[in-house]
Amino acid sequence: MTKPLLAAGLLAALCACGTPAQAGANPLVVTYDGGLYVLDGDRLTLSKDLPLPGFNRVNPAGDDRHVLVSTATGFRVLDAAAGELKADEFKAAEPGHVVRHAGKTVLFADGSGVVTSFDPEKLGDGLPPVTTYTAAAPHHGVAVELAGGELVVTLGTEKERRGIAVLDAARKEKARDESCPGVHGEATAQGEAVVVGCENGVLLYKDGVIRKIASPDRYGRIGNQAGSERSPIVLGDYKKDPRAELERPEQVSLIDTATGTMKLLNLGTSYTFRSLGRGPAGEGLVLGTDGRLHVIDPAAAKVVRSIPVLGAWSEPADWQQPRPALFVRGGTAYVSDPAKRQVHAVDLAAGKTARSTTLPKPPNELSGVA
Repeated sequence: MTKPLLAAGLLAALCACGTPAQAGANPLVVTYDGGLYVLDGDRLTLSKDLPLPGFNRVNPAGDDRHVLVSTATGFRVLDAAAGELKADEFKAAEPGHVVRHAGKTVLFADGSGVVTSFDPEKLGDGLPPVTTYTAAAPHHGVAVELAGGELVVTLGTEKERRGIAVLDAARKEKARDESCPGVHGEATAQGEAVVVGCENGVLLYKDGVIRKIASPDRYGRIGNQAGSERSPIVLGDYKKDPRAELERPEQVSLIDTATGTMKLLNLGTSYTFRSLGRGPAGEGLVLGTDGRLHVIDPAAAKVVRSIPVLGAWSEPADWQQPRPALFVRGGTAYVSDPAKRQVHAVDLAAGKTARSTTLPKPPNELSGVA
């Protein structure tokens, strides 16, 4: 009887060793040159190292389990809770923006103009049912689906991007505005107000009407935005030198969707496109190159706290090269530090770093489950 028991015990041990590591209830996903790290979001321990060649991008899929990985061929599904990169993939030519709103996740394929919408809660065993819409021409675009089924989608071609169109639930156009050169990025604020950036301001879609909010400068480019359902004010970047090869802005924009106005706020430090976020109460968050996380009261348009997290850093010239990134979930702001191969968890209420971890390779993009 002893030998079968020993054999059974050995078999059980071998099976246990082969079981995929779990990343906990709040996994984080970090890209590095050659793969993905999956971390336990609560303990910041490394749960899984997943090799994946190429430059990959990551976004929350919209549920509490999955992350979408943008690869050369499409949006691939990562079960972050299990630490498993699945074969399931939303095929896309030049996968671009991923937008989550009102229980729908919307994908934009820059190389084809195809917009794919699905319910993220149905991710799991295979891909969920999808609805699609194809823009008139391929371009680097973005789309958001509203609660009533309307689709706000950018207009453009490979050479020029110029505005947005609003489609009803049957995908019939109901409004458009082409006064938005270089249209880029989107955010949704309180009351389902949608803001998209332009080289001279933003377009605001609210209550069935599109309106332009102009920048205070003739060239005032807003290309990255962060919104919150807790606030009518959208936080945006702000660049004002059209000739700069790499502008390092020190102002952010605050777009009030209730009044249709814009304010600029001087931070006294530069930041990058991976620096913007929103806190649990709707506060604005900007990770500066001074190594501090700047907390903004959007209504007062002022910095109310600056939390030290990193040492001073500089934005690399190549946008694909690693630089510190910000990902916010609930009351925790996660910040990556490629120079030290670290990721930090910042307790926003306490105003200090709660946990840190060091990774084998420098982190690049940083994301996680919703």
